[in-house]
Amino acid sequence: MKTIAVIGLGYVGLPLSIEFGKYRPTIGFDVNKDRINELKLGHDSTNEFSSENLKCVEFLQYSYSLDDLRSAQIFIVAVPTPVNAQSQPDLSNLLKSSEMIGKVLKQDDIVIYESTVYPGVTEDECVPILERISGLKYNENFFCGYSPERINPGDQNHQLSNVCKIISGSTPAISQEINELYQEIIPAGTYVAPSVRVAEAAKMLENVQRDVNIALMNEITRIFRLMNLDTHEVLKAARTKWNFIPYEPGLVGGHCIGIDSYYLIHKACQLNYYPEIVSSARRMNDSMGCFIVEQVIKLMIRKNIQINGAKILILGITFKENCHDIRNSKVIDIINKLIEFGCLVDVVDPWADSEKVYNEYKITLKSTNEFQMINKKIIIENYDTVIIAVAHQEFSLYDFSSMSTANKVLYDVKGILPKDIVDGRL
Repeated sequence: MKTIAVIGLGYVGLPLSIEFGKYRPTIGFDVNKDRINELKLGHDSTNEFSSENLKCVEFLQYSYSLDDLRSAQIFIVAVPTPVNAQSQPDLSNLLKSSEMIGKVLKQDDIVIYESTVYPGVTEDECVPILERISGLKYNENFFCGYSPERINPGDQNHQLSNVCKIISGSTPAISQEINELYQEIIPAGTYVAPSVRVAEAAKMLENVQRDVNIALMNEITRIFRLMNLDTHEVLKAARTKWNFIPYEPGLVGGHCIGIDSYYLIHKACQLNYYPEIVSSARRMNDSMGCFIVEQVIKLMIRKNIQINGAKILILGITFKENCHDIRNSKVIDIINKLIEFGCLVDVVDPWADSEKVYNEYKITLKSTNEFQMINKKIIIENYDTVIIAVAHQEFSLYDFSSMSTANKVLYDVKGILPKDIVDGRL
């Protein structure tokens, strides 16, 4: 039985390591020594797995040593593929991983990429590195595959094992071998794509489609606002039609939807094609933080609240509800814009790791323990404005009744509160 090495133990790599480690020798590898040491101690800082889940995997070992990778015959790459400050694809993690694997690559080894990329990256960018470092020839001495990740952080209903997995290989025989490999851990089944490029493109399309649809809802929200229409009420009515797709307006962050469109835009521009719809959707979704602040400021002015020095509480900074993931959270756009106006902003989030938030955004989270509690409700009456940015279940414990006064503003980005108790919502 072949040994698997999973490169990168984040939201994608760790679940793979755990599932494969139940059935065959598996090396969970990460260059971050602290990450390896915490996993060995049974702690997952992403909070996706309990200590019990980590310690009872029979064939899994964790390592940050390159030498340990020499025993593997199958390498699965699951490293982050973000964008840089200019919204251009950052493939540095992927290319460095390819260089590292090239140093231990052997005859007949297979390298499978799971990181999100635009079509062509696996064979045009990664394979040449593997060939150059290893001295081996692609599809003669070693082989590749691409199986796009479909991990949804914080989602307990759609886990690795119960979501259909796209499979592809650099030859028909390798496609079959990779398919059989993943079928060991995915009872939900697999789909074999005809080529690596098709599999890469499918991953792009999955998230670009969602990005464009949410952008449509965001634009519709802006139009309806000018008509004094409540978008949530319109959506509720529209959902009565059998083929209406129930997308909702909101902030589009995270490591998938808010990133993948930029990868497709980059590749299209390389081919001298400017993707107008995809680009327009990105601009719309990226502007929503500023739009929300604009609406909040207008409400504050109408209530004669002094903007400069106003005390504002933001509820939530993760990129979505009931999730620990803060990557590419668009709540930061709201925070930064309010600070530009001179507001004094506090942020509370029971799901986010305070150290990670500070390292990523230079924001010190306010602890829930700092608030007064009366009748099991958290009191927030000391703020001029409260913005519900993320729909964490814990926010049901907050007493919003104190915000229902003439000189306070309660804005509900997620539409989780009754319309009649908020001053505004998307």
